[in-house]
Amino acid sequence: MKRTNSPRVAAAALLLFLSTTAGAQTVDGIVAVVGNKTILLSDVETQSLQQGSAEHPVDQNIRCQTLEGLLTQKLLVAQAALDSIQVSDDEIENELDRRIRYFAGMAGGTEKLEQYYGKSILEIKEEFRDDIREQLLAQREQQEIIKDMKATPSEVRAFFNSIPADSLPYYNASVEVGEIVIKPSVSPDVKALAREKIDELRDRAMKGEDFAKLAGIYSEDPGSRDNGGELGFTDRGDLDPAFEAAAYSLKKPGDISEVVESQFGYHVIQLIERRGQRVNVRHILVTPKTTSFDQARASAKADSIYQLVSTNKMTFGAAAQRYSQDDNSKNNGGMLVNPQTNTTYFDVEQLGQYEPSLALAVQDMQVGAVAPPSVYKTPEGRSQYRIVYLKSKTKAHRANLKDDYDKLQTMAEQHKQNAAFNDWLTEKRSKNFIRINGDYARCANLQKWITKTTND
Repeated sequence: MKRTNSPRVAAAALLLFLSTTAGAQTVDGIVAVVGNKTILLSDVETQSLQQGSAEHPVDQNIRCQTLEGLLTQKLLVAQAALDSIQVSDDEIENELDRRIRYFAGMAGGTEKLEQYYGKSILEIKEEFRDDIREQLLAQREQQEIIKDMKATPSEVRAFFNSIPADSLPYYNASVEVGEIVIKPSVSPDVKALAREKIDELRDRAMKGEDFAKLAGIYSEDPGSRDNGGELGFTDRGDLDPAFEAAAYSLKKPGDISEVVESQFGYHVIQLIERRGQRVNVRHILVTPKTTSFDQARASAKADSIYQLVSTNKMTFGAAAQRYSQDDNSKNNGGMLVNPQTNTTYFDVEQLGQYEPSLALAVQDMQVGAVAPPSVYKTPEGRSQYRIVYLKSKTKAHRANLKDDYDKLQTMAEQHKQNAAFNDWLTEKRSKNFIRINGDYARCANLQKWITKTTND
């Protein structure tokens, strides 16, 4: 489902969806039939609204394109059944959670979403469930159709040569950057002191002292301390896994958890309220602090790793996989992945937005160079050490095979996959009865779909 550019449009789409989901067969007109499957007017209108924006309001062209997408989905779902493709309940539930968070954000919060619909989140999810299942099945089947469509080197060259010179992609200056991160570890004695402190605070709360006051005085979470440790309502998946598991295990308002260790330190949690799959809790956080000795030990470890890499006794990728403490990059040979493109390439400007200190570190590096360890601060204010590697650096340029082979290979594969999928669609359209009703039968893009037209 694409993100809309207008909250007002998104809210309208949401309200239309929610108002037509239940009992849609009795209030909707059928705009298309694919085999024994029907597509309702509400399906087209809801998804069309999600494609629109304030600058480009929904028109008949958007509706025609939306209906084509729904027709395609029906064919894919039918094929998925023949191919015994399935999606698990967990996959459906995870996608439902993601969609509900999206809609709640557009509606102004989960409570407002429930008010709009007049039902609980659990009830809303049940009415989404079949639609989500179909969408996931269609995605899975499409991936099955194109999974073997890889581009060979000769196909990449042919694809590149087929693009007119003035139409070749223009790439901004970019870099590929890797890092090995070493985090100072807290000494056992300091952790023991922090544990003693949180145990004492829990005992005081269990004996009846006001939990919110204790949090306001002693908690080391600056984001919630001034609010008595209260986090506000959160959904599953929003919190640290260990913290979340403890929070959701609490049954009654006022219940207090055992001490929980998360990536942030030690917590004690009190349940304020639970609404279905959402909880509001307050907590007290005690964070074990690193000492100058811990920092020096981490610095020495980073120096020794740098010596291994700089003297070619170990490759950067092997060292990252073995020693780096950054879970997001260590299994990728230390290479950072651009969250906007899901590749290892960063526009220089993007890298500055992603990590300003890292962009500064590679500014004067040569390709292939590994920089000595340097200290930097995380967004939470923690000091860590990293060794930076500059794998590649390109100037702004038109695409060429030498510098952009990986990108061109991806483009060639997408082109090949699109062609294969279009061939599949053509074949399936010819073998299925398809009827399109009313004004939609006049959509130019749908003429190839029609087996028989029935006018209203």
